Amino acid sequence: MRRLIPVSTNEKEHAGHDCGEDCHSSASGVRKSHHSPEFKSGLTNRLNRIEGQIRGVKGMIERDTYCDDVLNQLAAVQAALNSVGKLLLEGHMKSCIIERIEAGEHEVIDELLITVNKLMK
Repeated sequence: MRRLIPVSTNEKEHAGHDCGEDCHSSASGVRKSHHSPEFKSGLTNRLNRIEGQIRGVKGMIERDTYCDDVLNQLAAVQAALNSVGKLLLEGHMKSCIIERIEAGEHEVIDELLITVNKLMK
């Protein structure tokens, strides 16, 4: 059973998390996600922008930029990373978590709670 699930309410960024029945493990036993090409592309674009922001912050420090300005840029980087995390979490909950619960793997709830706690630090 394969399905495409939107992970953003923004029309431009409507991408899917396309998860099959083996959403949480592969033949080798390694857990994997199965994201659509559009979803991967959107995340990659966001991460590339974040990478550029990080290089910019590094340059600010090298140029002895005023600390408050650097801190503001770091806050923007953190917000961008949080946005990527929210998109991944939403897709994970709407696909992998549901499928694993339907398969009787209720321990996935504890795994999810640990992950959410890490994201909220």
